Amino acid sequence: MQSTFADLGVSSDITASLRNRGIEIPFAIQSSALPPGLDGRDVCGKAPTGSGKTLAFGIPLATRVGKAKSRRPRALVLAPTRELAAQIERELKPLLALKGRTACSVYGGVGMEPQIRALRKGVDVVVACPGRLKDLVDRKAMVLDDVEIVVIDEADRMADMGFLPEVRRILDQVREDRQTLLFSATLDGDVDVLIRRYQNQPVTCEVAPERDEIDRTEHLFVETSSHLRLEVTADLIREHKSVAVFCRTKHGADRVSRQLAKEGVSSVAIHGDRSQAQRDRALESFRRGRVEALIATDVAARGIHVDDVACVIHFDPPTDSKDYIHRSGRTGRAGAEGVVITLVTEHVTQQVRKLKQDLGYEVGPAAPGTGRKSAGRGQGRGNRSGGARNQGGRPQGGSQGGNRGAAKSGDRSRSAGQPRGQAGTSSRGQGSPSRGQGSPSRGQGSPSRGQGSPSRGQGGPGRRRSRPARAA
Repeated sequence: MQSTFADLGVSSDITASLRNRGIEIPFAIQSSALPPGLDGRDVCGKAPTGSGKTLAFGIPLATRVGKAKSRRPRALVLAPTRELAAQIERELKPLLALKGRTACSVYGGVGMEPQIRALRKGVDVVVACPGRLKDLVDRKAMVLDDVEIVVIDEADRMADMGFLPEVRRILDQVREDRQTLLFSATLDGDVDVLIRRYQNQPVTCEVAPERDEIDRTEHLFVETSSHLRLEVTADLIREHKSVAVFCRTKHGADRVSRQLAKEGVSSVAIHGDRSQAQRDRALESFRRGRVEALIATDVAARGIHVDDVACVIHFDPPTDSKDYIHRSGRTGRAGAEGVVITLVTEHVTQQVRKLKQDLGYEVGPAAPGTGRKSAGRGQGRGNRSGGARNQGGRPQGGSQGGNRGAAKSGDRSRSAGQPRGQAGTSSRGQGSPSRGQGSPSRGQGSPSRGQGSPSRGQGGPGRRRSRPARAA
């Protein structure tokens, strides 16, 4: 029998509030992390984006945090991006309000004065990006020696973005007897150093994937040519309607957005050179469906928290497996289905080969793209085509290729007009790297409340579901 929030020790007022939002059954990471978190223990949680970790640390935070004095918060939540900080603040406020506590988020790209005024009034929980937090502390607008609870969210991304030195300086300024809750997609390398130095006998909550709950995302590697890549992308966006496209540079993201407009595809670009107001407007346009695509850089990848993203396109393949995982995690959230497509041009063949090796995928030729509007559809369970739908936990068929990519293999793919579901596929893959720490597919409220979107993901017409294999 599944545990309820009440069984895990969550107070009756919070349990009732969650029930009113349609949240009754805890996700795996919540079931594991809530009891020690509520007991005041340090927690080290290995959990991917979309796994429900905000409630895993938000409920203990709301239950245990004290009342703050002016400029002296009692709890800190550290996040790598502005968008993630703002989202955490939105999700924490209803929980904190039940206990008479307050929260605010502080990050760069917006004016500092409103944040200083809020801190002067007294804020119990501050959700912060490390850079802006440092600026506020340096200005004496905030003092950290009353902080009794620290949450470090997405610590691996903090490490990737070079924030860990600043995180360490922040932790050196808070109370030594604090409770520290750390969540990360990986617990090795620099993150492990953080755990050993700043946590006190933490309870490790690493949720193993269950076969029926492994990621349902399809990972496709599609061969095309450089001069056709934009047209392939436009066709994919028309196909899937809600698409996140990742580019290597800020200028590249802006250029792709402009070129898509010439193809009749609506999109907005988001990257580090945009102001916070511009980023907020771009995300809101995408979230509300006013544009079909969001064009982003890796810096913005962790800040994109939008449910029901049908497809992720790696317009420029990521440079390493971590960036691939972070980018790909924008789709297939909370156990829903999604499609991740990496465009493989003649200039990045070796780079993608190494990427697939690092991800534990079979290294073979990408499937050629043939046929307009064929990419990502029609993946049946035959044996005629080789190797592009076997990467990442879902069988991958030859039909997923871009519409006009140059074929370098004799494998057959469904071209325009071929009946869907008849494209060949290869063997099953090794499990998706982009999720899989116990994907919460049990239905935990609406997507707007931060618990993922269990209801989405039946896929396009003709797509058939097959059980993914366990990750290697």
